Amino acid sequence: MMKVISNPNQSEWSALIRRPVFDVTELFEVVRPIFDAIEENGDEALKELEQKFDKVSLQYLRAETEEIVEAEKLLDANLKEAIDIAYNNIYAFHQAQKFEPIKVQTMPGVNCMQKAVPIEKVGLYIPGGTAPLFSTVLMLGIPAKIAGCKQVVLCTPPSREGKINPAILYAAKCCGITEIFKIGGAQAVAAMALGTASVPKVDKIFGPGNQYVMAAKQWAALSHVAIDMPAGPSEVEVLVDGTCVPAFVAADLLSQAEHGPDSQVMLVATNNDVVHLIEKELERQLEELPRKDIAQKALQNSRCVVFDNMDNAIAFTNEYAPEHLILAVDNYNEVAQKITHAGSVFLGNYSCESAGDYASGTNHTLPTKAWAKAYSGLCLDSFVRKITFQEITEEGIKHLAPVVETMAEAECLDAHKNAMTIRRKSLNL
Repeated sequence: MMKVISNPNQSEWSALIRRPVFDVTELFEVVRPIFDAIEENGDEALKELEQKFDKVSLQYLRAETEEIVEAEKLLDANLKEAIDIAYNNIYAFHQAQKFEPIKVQTMPGVNCMQKAVPIEKVGLYIPGGTAPLFSTVLMLGIPAKIAGCKQVVLCTPPSREGKINPAILYAAKCCGITEIFKIGGAQAVAAMALGTASVPKVDKIFGPGNQYVMAAKQWAALSHVAIDMPAGPSEVEVLVDGTCVPAFVAADLLSQAEHGPDSQVMLVATNNDVVHLIEKELERQLEELPRKDIAQKALQNSRCVVFDNMDNAIAFTNEYAPEHLILAVDNYNEVAQKITHAGSVFLGNYSCESAGDYASGTNHTLPTKAWAKAYSGLCLDSFVRKITFQEITEEGIKHLAPVVETMAEAECLDAHKNAMTIRRKSLNL
């Protein structure tokens, strides 16, 4: 089921870690007309696009208060309780990330400060369709709330009856989000990037989506608005040794594979015997999955790489830089210290990816396609801007002027030098 590669040379690693190549910029020609239509015709264009892509006729784009109130009544009590618990855990972890202002005297009379301020207007895109991601509402809405963003706009595709999934609406209510719009796909991104009579223009857009949503976000980022991070199909690596539980590992691999046929699944092992046991579990558990066909397609592109020693396995893992990394190994705390490239790491046999996806407290919006080498996962910092301040006193001019004047002169920027010189002379220094 999985292609197994044993002890590949380091020269082969780049081919093994390569994700399926899809250039999202190829879709710019698809999403650009959507932006043009919304820029020209606003809400009317949005309604036409919803009819075209989501097959729904909408009189109003905004979710009405009655629908939001009704959603809570429709929600199963157990699911409602689960969302409440997840909310509390995610809130607690992100609340702990609050930035404390910094003030440093770098030399006498030179004071440098930094403070964090919220991004005022943020847009959240929440996928609907076959898997309405109400958990993503919590992952985006909670840090936006803690950061103090003044306006939070949520867009999500409606059903063909023009309704939003009740769990999405309830999660939004938990996060204090009231501006909710029945718009999906690239048109939702364009609406938040450009603004219309109904949909406010935002400063930054967050959230996952299909390739058209990703293309729209990247197009928007070229000239209209900031985005959270570049993204591709979701992915997991499970690093195992002989102490792993094969049934657990198979379940983790399949939980990733069922996301979509383009999901990335990687097994890295230091024990050949356990690989065979995991493969047997994969075959058994796959047959029981409702989304078997989707998971099976993802597994066809999966890989298992076996190394003779853990050091090579760790080095390969850091090169792969997975979005999710599960360490199903004996000394997972020691191994974790050597992990430098990963979006989120799950420690030990009982730490499944599903915990982070839903309710442990960490965020599930993470860098894919090896972007973990350069990007962090979503956190409170994603919703704030940090501004620096500096105060130069008369004493500061005395100490700093010679430094600035010398450097400005060396760069042939005489006006820069003069801005300091004129102050120094005014003080007879």
